[in-house]
Amino acid sequence: MSNQRRKFIKDSILASLGISLGTNIVFGHNLPEGLELIGLGESMDNQFPGKNQLMTVLNDRPINMETPAHLLNDSLTPNDLFFVRNNGLPPVNIDPTKWKLTITGESASKTKSYTISELKSKFENVSYDITLECGGNGRKEFSPPAKGNQWSVGAVGCVKWTGVRLKDVLNDVGIKSSAVYLGYYGADTHLSGDPGKDSISRGVPIAKALEEESMIAWSMNDQDLPMLNGYPLRLVFGGYPASCSGKWLEKIVIRDQVHDGQKMLGTAYRTPCSPVAPGEKVDEKDMCIIEDMPVKSLISFPKTGATIKADQLLPIAGHAWTSGREITKVEYSIDFGVSWKEATVSESTNRYAWQHFDAKVSFPQTGYYELWARATDSDGNTQPMLLPGWNPKGYLNNACHRIAVKIS
Repeated sequence: MSNQRRKFIKDSILASLGISLGTNIVFGHNLPEGLELIGLGESMDNQFPGKNQLMTVLNDRPINMETPAHLLNDSLTPNDLFFVRNNGLPPVNIDPTKWKLTITGESASKTKSYTISELKSKFENVSYDITLECGGNGRKEFSPPAKGNQWSVGAVGCVKWTGVRLKDVLNDVGIKSSAVYLGYYGADTHLSGDPGKDSISRGVPIAKALEEESMIAWSMNDQDLPMLNGYPLRLVFGGYPASCSGKWLEKIVIRDQVHDGQKMLGTAYRTPCSPVAPGEKVDEKDMCIIEDMPVKSLISFPKTGATIKADQLLPIAGHAWTSGREITKVEYSIDFGVSWKEATVSESTNRYAWQHFDAKVSFPQTGYYELWARATDSDGNTQPMLLPGWNPKGYLNNACHRIAVKIS
């Protein structure tokens, strides 16, 4: 097909879409080939009890729900808006006064247990603002489709976690020099109800477990953990997929090899070690465990579909986060990524906390626009405009977030 023919078809499609939107699509000629407009609407589903009713439920067995982007505008995510990613069934009839955490494996004392009260009294209590994000956040954008929950952009949140440093507890137990990995086990049950099966048992390298910000937490935003987020005790690892931050924490096993629990083998939470073509089958031996999450940003204000008058400036706001040291720059574009302007970015409260950005945006004429955001971190990592690359399970999509705006 000739370039002239392609241009004619593209212009015809844009004209038709403009009619359906009731306005012209400004900078439509810059729209990357194959990328669809996001339109001016956003649907909501009915919600599961125990969380904000405006959250979007993907599944109810196990319970998985995300937060629409415009509800993530708070500096810290409210507990009732924090996303839920479960693999099994939460425990019932929990008595926190009888809850125990047992640590075993490659430890000097072999096995040691702590009640929650002992954790609180024996070790320094600390609080960190830490962002957790599901490794599959953004999966619904993959083409061909990837298997798994079809998350859009809302499987992420940043809260104030309170608990104790994991390294303090591990040092109290004692770690053998042979230790290389840590695995967790929670009190949730497998969907089958079989007590001999684990719903999930993942882990992290010992070096990650010993970071200052790696925690055993009992509180979110100065309140008890919500039941669906791991009450009464969980792990928190910033910068890694949230699946590493085990909920309903009952046992930690220190390993002398990479942990081989449920969801650690096969293709679970792994991506191809080398780039592959979309739809290509990948042998399990060629899949590598996901560790650091990619740099990313989210526009939380305004809600997609915002309409303003032509003589107004549009205030925008959002968050950006990274597994590196900090976010150094957030930019926005209104012409499908042809040009970019910088937003103002706040300082991080601590490593692994998301940082806030804001700007006031002007538009050259009336019509339909898409507002895109991209972040850059201190290690020089920048978000790609579009999908960063296909993988069989749809992990690590950190393409630019975009919202629709209409200038009337």
